[in-house]
Amino acid sequence: MEEKKLDINSIIGFALIFGILIYWFYTNQPSAAEVEARRQEAEQVQDSLARLQPQPEPEKVAVFPADSVARQAYTQQAGAFGYQEPREGVTALENDLLALQISNRGGQITESRLKTYVTFDSVPVYLIRDGNNSFDLQLTTSDNRVLHTKDLYFEPSLKQEGEVKKLSMKAMAGPNSYLEFLYTLKPGQFMVDFDIRSQGLSGILAGASVPLAWDLTGIRHSKSVQYENRYTRLTYRHEGSTISKLGAAGEDDETEAEVRWISYRQHFFSSILAADQPLASVQLTSRDLVEDESPEELFTKEFGTRTELALTGGEISRALHWYFGPTDFDTLSAYEDLALADSIPFGWGIFGWINRYVFTPFFGLLSSFLPFGIAIIVMTIVVRILMSPVTYKSYLSQAKMRILKPEITEINEKFKDNAMKKQQETMALYNKAGVSPLSGCVPAVLQLPIFYALFMFFPTSFALRQKSFLWAEDLSAYDTIAQLPFKIPFYGDHISLFPILASVAIFFYMLMTTGQQMQTQPGMPNMKFIMYLSPLMMLFFFNNYASGLSLYYFVSNLITIGIMLVIKHVILDEDKIHAQIQEKKKQPRKENRFQRKMREMMEQADTQKNQKKR
Repeated sequence: MEEKKLDINSIIGFALIFGILIYWFYTNQPSAAEVEARRQEAEQVQDSLARLQPQPEPEKVAVFPADSVARQAYTQQAGAFGYQEPREGVTALENDLLALQISNRGGQITESRLKTYVTFDSVPVYLIRDGNNSFDLQLTTSDNRVLHTKDLYFEPSLKQEGEVKKLSMKAMAGPNSYLEFLYTLKPGQFMVDFDIRSQGLSGILAGASVPLAWDLTGIRHSKSVQYENRYTRLTYRHEGSTISKLGAAGEDDETEAEVRWISYRQHFFSSILAADQPLASVQLTSRDLVEDESPEELFTKEFGTRTELALTGGEISRALHWYFGPTDFDTLSAYEDLALADSIPFGWGIFGWINRYVFTPFFGLLSSFLPFGIAIIVMTIVVRILMSPVTYKSYLSQAKMRILKPEITEINEKFKDNAMKKQQETMALYNKAGVSPLSGCVPAVLQLPIFYALFMFFPTSFALRQKSFLWAEDLSAYDTIAQLPFKIPFYGDHISLFPILASVAIFFYMLMTTGQQMQTQPGMPNMKFIMYLSPLMMLFFFNNYASGLSLYYFVSNLITIGIMLVIKHVILDEDKIHAQIQEKKKQPRKENRFQRKMREMMEQADTQKNQKKR
């Protein structure tokens, strides 16, 4: 009677949750007029953003007089590279996707703006700005001077060959002697070719190599700085195709050989330095800057790279590349020769393989013709249907264990003072009935790769960034239905609805799977406590996670509950299963070698125990 009551409650709960979902779908569905109004509003916002985006300024030049004190000071400081006039200024280099500002001082990038993306508060996405980036070569000259290119002045020369723009920055050491940084930018590319080369410096540069240093402080782009920082990592490819990364928290450093590229990933955007020929030895550092979830936090991590460029015949000649763009699989896959797509955190081992080659292309296919929220729901439905045979096996095992429960209880009572005998009789019962207590665990283990792959997919899927669904403005960030005037530890200062719905669905799912087996065995965890704790942990943990992930868990658990109800009330017949078990118990069952060995060991241990008592 209690079991029937529980089944009715489960069905009612499932129906209520499903009704809530349908209600939200219906009430949040925009009318045709609202859709047109939103489209016009979006166009107005885009026009406003285009007007607000900074336009390239003409090069600002401040020429020092030849006899000025500043000119003389620079000549003395720069040594051989004091040949040219020091000119302050910047040069704009841009295409349809990327806008760069390169400074005469240092010949380095001082601003990198992505034209087609904005932050959570509608500000253009900058990867480099306001001095957060430093690129420097340390030059040791034959007169024992140590010079840094970040302090030298370069002479800019911008030219265009068809649609390709080339900016030459030269630090002159004589009429035909110079160090050159050559930037080449093609249309439709986030990649900038960066060649470092010299001419006529073999008699000026000393040593066999030139130290290179690249430092960058990650700029915040997302609504939750802690969530963004969780996926902000220094990742690098070395020793062929090995992908490694520094720690996500605290400080970390590593020295690696044969490094092909270094990625300063800032969750959905990356700044990458790549080399055609691997860098022989590279020292990498990362330091976490985020201490708390606060709107005042403007930066995430400090990254650093130290390496050396070997001289050939006393000259420098290295082909490098800068990438400033989205951490997007389709975009990065275009640079197949460098394998930049490996910098995306798909997950390790088989989990990453499933994420990269199954879920990413499948979701890309669905989202090409469906709204992104609906694409998540459809993908979830497909995954749960494909996993339904595993769910069936799991529930069948639970049904068999439930049928045997009265006999197990009888054995426990009969041998309550003899743990060894109780275990022997229980195992004998399982063997006769053809039931394995571990068979219910196997389906759960089989689902782990899918579970983990999807857990990594939603927070790192660039396709979900700033895509809305129902009340969620951005499926890659948390949804907010209420802002709290205070902050709850581990929860935050806002209330997200999708995690609440997912927690309720998980509660009913656990009620169906563990609620009928609440009796706790000695030494085993309290299942009732776990049933209430798990949804609560889900609620707190996912309140600051991507709403797309919470939507997936909500829909997934609803579908699983529905599948289990169908299995229980339509497919499985417990009376028939009980009859099959009783029939198996009557049949002689042979022991395999392992079972026989285990029985003999248990009997031997029981005999020794009885002898000690005598």
